[in-house]
Amino acid sequence: MDDRRDGGLLVLAGTPIGNLDDASPALRQALVSADVIAAEDTRRLQGLLSRLGLTTSARLVSYFDGNEASRVAGLLAALADGRTVLVVSDAGMPTVSDPGYRVVAAAVAEGWPIRVVPGPSAVLVALALSGLPTDRFCFEGFLPRKGGERRRRLAELALEPRTMVFFEAPHRLAEFLADARAAFGDERRASVSRELTKTYEETRRGGLAELADWASAGVRGEITVVVAGATPSAFTVADAVPVVAERLAAGEPFSAAVAAVAADTGVPRKALYAAALDARKASSPDPGASGDATDERRKP
Repeated sequence: MDDRRDGGLLVLAGTPIGNLDDASPALRQALVSADVIAAEDTRRLQGLLSRLGLTTSARLVSYFDGNEASRVAGLLAALADGRTVLVVSDAGMPTVSDPGYRVVAAAVAEGWPIRVVPGPSAVLVALALSGLPTDRFCFEGFLPRKGGERRRRLAELALEPRTMVFFEAPHRLAEFLADARAAFGDERRASVSRELTKTYEETRRGGLAELADWASAGVRGEITVVVAGATPSAFTVADAVPVVAERLAAGEPFSAAVAAVAADTGVPRKALYAAALDARKASSPDPGASGDATDERRKP
């Protein structure tokens, strides 16, 4: 419980992600009772108010990615004046791939009370629809737009055991799925949900190769992708070291052998590299015999 009870109140409210009927009585009350409403797009907020048949006397403030940092001081000043400040995004929950985090962090630092009006979330809706494990999951949001950066991030997630949830723009979906297929494998289970809670809602489920082929023809609408986590490997680093040794004996370069075995077995590459290098040194009576591996170690 917040210590400060007098003065302003910061409220975060989830708004419908498609179906207007998902607007809760608590959201309606928050919209009509706020003194200040910080909205991602004030025009869309006014449209929401109109469709809900609501009017508000609140001062409307634009609050989006481009001006979020600069708006914080003004919103804190409103709290200091005893105002109720409501933060809403265009759809879904503020702070979840939408503005809100900065003002929440600042309000927490200053001890202002904060309340949440729960609402729809594309993350949870898509996760529930996916048919994939929901006991443990992680939200990755939008990955980098540039292909190289996106592929690097997906490679980092290749061994993530939790179900993963991503947002993606429709015009980049095919590229995203192609990169995910390359990083996670053709058969990794996934789902693509579009236009959640709207008239033309659709969820496609299957392996990443199948979904990538489907998306190559073009997909419209707001997109949420859910990908199954990696299956835990039965191999340990200790199990994988002899496999590396076999490849080395066949003449394969040290780094290439380690990378191939790590990819095949799912063990961490860096841990396998260190273990295989130690094993190679231990098996060599001549310290100079492992010189090529030592040279390889200089290449991260």
